[in-house]
Amino acid sequence: MSAFNSFEIISGNHDSGMVLLGDHAMNRLPENYGNLGLPESAFSRHIAYDIGIEGLVRSLSERLGVPAVLGGFSRLLIDPNRGEDDPTLIMKISDGAIIPGNHPITEDEWNHRIETFHRPYHNAVNETISAVENATGKAPLVLSLHSFTHAWKGVPRPWHAAVLWDSDDRAVTPLLDLLRADTDLIIGDNEPYDGALKGDTMYRHCMLTGIPHALLEVRQDLISEEAGIAAWADRLAPIFATMNADPALHRYQVHPSRTGPY
Repeated sequence: MSAFNSFEIISGNHDSGMVLLGDHAMNRLPENYGNLGLPESAFSRHIAYDIGIEGLVRSLSERLGVPAVLGGFSRLLIDPNRGEDDPTLIMKISDGAIIPGNHPITEDEWNHRIETFHRPYHNAVNETISAVENATGKAPLVLSLHSFTHAWKGVPRPWHAAVLWDSDDRAVTPLLDLLRADTDLIIGDNEPYDGALKGDTMYRHCMLTGIPHALLEVRQDLISEEAGIAAWADRLAPIFATMNADPALHRYQVHPSRTGPY
């Protein structure tokens, strides 16, 4: 059986001061898990990964010359954007799809997936953030990219993109302002999801440490093809560069979380 990589670190200039993340970038599974009992078609759906995000992160990393970390496994196996004690870490059902390979699941298998996939990904994130910190002597700007479906339960979603956050708005406010400067765009602010989630990637690597950050969601139908990915990379690259040039976004400052005490 060939080796399975639970993450990919995309090289970049650590002196840049920025790190990009793509938690749900890939829909891959190790061979020994088969398809978790699901049809192959399930792995082209949003339940398996964030459509378009791998290409978008790769393009932005190349254009900006910054390092990035991609999750190398499907969220159906284990969700890297959940804390280790989150009951939704390994889903039994997702958007109506029952996942036979996840239920029943033994405690040993649960822990095996954490140790083999979840922790190595977060170790790679920590390693990359630390490399940028060491190179600059300052807090990096961390931007995490995700994508959301164009409709939910038959109801269209009007937003082209959305910024999710907890209580640290240092990177959020300029990101919202710069995106909304394009009056053709509808940009959500903590919608269709709320960005305060105890133990998730931003909580773990940025909220706890006081690193400026934001999570950007792009609607999947806008980046499902190469042309859309290129268009959004064109839009986001100068926005991210402008933010990264702001000294205020390279200072440590811990903010209380809306999820409760640390």
